Amino acid sequence: MSETTFNSPVDVGPLSAPDGSVTVADAASTTKVQVRGGAGTGAAAELGVGYGSSQRRTDGALVCGTRPDEWTIYAGSGQASAITAALSEVFGHFQGEPGEGFVTVIDITHGRAMLRISGSNATAALNKICNLDLSDELTPDGAVFSASVGNVSCDLVRDDEDGQTSFLIGCERSFGKFLFIAVADACTEFGLSVPHGWELHGH
Repeated sequence: MSETTFNSPVDVGPLSAPDGSVTVADAASTTKVQVRGGAGTGAAAELGVGYGSSQRRTDGALVCGTRPDEWTIYAGSGQASAITAALSEVFGHFQGEPGEGFVTVIDITHGRAMLRISGSNATAALNKICNLDLSDELTPDGAVFSASVGNVSCDLVRDDEDGQTSFLIGCERSFGKFLFIAVADACTEFGLSVPHGWELHGH
C-alpha cells in the first residue's frame, strides 16, 4: 500500500536566527504511529519504553511512552505502513496469551501536526509560552511529556541532535499553523525573523 501524500498546515521555513541559536522547522510529515496496550503485556515489553521516556531504535525510529499504556512511534516520512504492519505482526504473536489483552496499532500521521525547535536558545524561547519548566533537570534529553504550548495542548519529546537541545512538538492538525506561529513568535527576541503573514496576531 502506498503512502498518502502529506499536506502540512505549515508551508514556510525552516526559520533560523542568524547566529543559529534557535531554529523552528515543520516536521508534520514525520510518521506517527500510536500503540495502546496494557503495561504488563508482551507488546509493552517489546516496545521497551516506560511512560515519560523515549528510546531511538536501531532503524532510527523514536519510541515514546506518551501516556500510561500508550506509546507513539515517530519515524521518517512515508514509513507508516511499514511500521504499522511490522508492529501488528510482532504483537500478533502475543495474542491469546494469558493477561495479554488487546493491543491497537493506529497510523495517526495525518491527524497530527508537528514541529521541531532546536538550538541553544530553544529552551528559553519555549519557556515563554509553555506551562512547564523545561530545564535540563526536569526535561532531560529523552523526556516525553504533555504540556500547553502557546495555549495549544501538545505532546513533546526532548530529542537532542548533535549535542544540541531540540524538542519535537506535536498537536492536533487543526492547530498546527497556529502553534508554528506561536513558537516562531517566541523566538523573535533571539533574532529569528518571521515571514509576512506568519506573525502572531496583534504582534
